Amino acid sequence: MGETVIQPVDAVMYSAIIMLIAHGQKAVNLSGAYAGLIVLTIHFIADYRYAAMLVVYFFTSSAATKFRAAEKRAINPHYFTERGRRNWIQVLYNSGIATVLAVLTCMMREGEDHCLFSRKPSATMKAIVGGIIGHYSCRNGDTWSSELGILSDDLPRLFTTMKRVKRGTNGAITKSGLYAAVVAGFMIGLTYVLYGLFDGECSQVEPVFVIVLSALLGLCGSQLDSLLGATLQYSGYCRVNKRVVHRKIPTAKHISGLELLGNDGVNVISTLLTTGLACIMFMLIF
Repeated sequence: MGETVIQPVDAVMYSAIIMLIAHGQKAVNLSGAYAGLIVLTIHFIADYRYAAMLVVYFFTSSAATKFRAAEKRAINPHYFTERGRRNWIQVLYNSGIATVLAVLTCMMREGEDHCLFSRKPSATMKAIVGGIIGHYSCRNGDTWSSELGILSDDLPRLFTTMKRVKRGTNGAITKSGLYAAVVAGFMIGLTYVLYGLFDGECSQVEPVFVIVLSALLGLCGSQLDSLLGATLQYSGYCRVNKRVVHRKIPTAKHISGLELLGNDGVNVISTLLTTGLACIMFMLIF
């Protein structure tokens, strides 16, 4: 049987090295590095495939955030300031649900690996594995979609009405953003499958479905985020500064949404919904 369980001491060492690299690249601040150390260690102990998905999500989404950052800052200076440098709160917002599922994995399997494809794990284990894949597909898809879609040459459309709106409007979508979300989800599924190849007992057929589902979950997660952003996040156009703002001010004309949620709240809800959907899909399909 292939071994996907890493000893705690090794898990801490690997996680510390990765967080040092992340901090050196200014992807996290000090508090984010400490939080990332704990979260990543838990992922490694649960299953190195979980850790691999987290690492791929973290570094690719950070790269997407920093890509052409000056142009994005010109569109919305407040929104894009320091977005590439995550603190402990953002680390937990973006990985907390998956970390809980990783802990459940450790509690259920008592150190024994369960290949998703060939060893016929229980329905609960299928749901947990699917939930973690769905979680990171959603987070990666949403990040790539928003960070790359805003750079599209075409004006975005509001998700709820399909009307053209200003760049930086919450809940706005573009074709390039949709493509980016699919590719981002694909990357997460591919990561899980490639690391599963180290386990000789894993089937080489079902992984194709994992990759396809991950791509769809990346798209689904980004669109749930857009729906919530268009309806529960405020967007207005400031007539003085000539920019989109995300809070009510006297000089802003309302574009869309209620001032009920912030960006982190939208991310948590969309991730939770996508994770739940992934749990159901993996239980039914595998």
